[in-house]
Amino acid sequence: MYNILVVDDDKEIANAIEIYLSREGYNIIKAYDGEEAIKKVNENEIHLIILDIMMPKKDGLQTLEEIRKSKTIPVIMLSAKSEDYDKISGLDLGADDYITKPFNPLELIARVKSNIRRYVDFGNITPKKNENVLKSGDLSIDDESKKVVVDGKEIKLTATEYNILKFLLKNKGKVFSISQIYENVWNEESYGAENIIAVHIRHIREKIEINPKEPKYLKVMWGIGYKIEDIK
Repeated sequence: MYNILVVDDDKEIANAIEIYLSREGYNIIKAYDGEEAIKKVNENEIHLIILDIMMPKKDGLQTLEEIRKSKTIPVIMLSAKSEDYDKISGLDLGADDYITKPFNPLELIARVKSNIRRYVDFGNITPKKNENVLKSGDLSIDDESKKVVVDGKEIKLTATEYNILKFLLKNKGKVFSISQIYENVWNEESYGAENIIAVHIRHIREKIEINPKEPKYLKVMWGIGYKIEDIK
């Protein structure tokens, strides 16, 4: 059973999320401010965090920044429609996804399942069967060890970054739109995924490219999408 930490100072929202996700077989742990959330993360094995942005003591962004110092647990940010800047800030600080309040319970469940599945596939919980190493030039992914190497140096990626890079590298030379990337990595329909994908792509570039402004591997095709260059 997977443990999900729900962090929201609005107890009615936290209780509603608990009801929705408990029905799906998840164990829910709740916290009502950022300080309590960090304590719960350190005391329990957590597989996913649903984290509200606006909270007392430590807000969601401060809490996320603290968690990311030591944990790669997937984080879904909760935000109001008016908090677009905070959504981007959350992604920049290492959030994997976000949901806008008020949310559709079915969307919440789908996002939770998708993020936990990618976390499991990434190898933090159970290993996958051995697959071939994926390569383009001096960029490689070993999907058994989940090791990413560029120019002989190992690169650390989050589970979401890894799965985006793996998808593009598996299909090197092919261009994929933002919607196609989202639908293949998240395994759900894409609705307003531009910010999510754009920020993750930028993070990947910063980690694998010598000069992210003149990328060797991860190329943008303006108005079309992204691809990994097929380098022999």
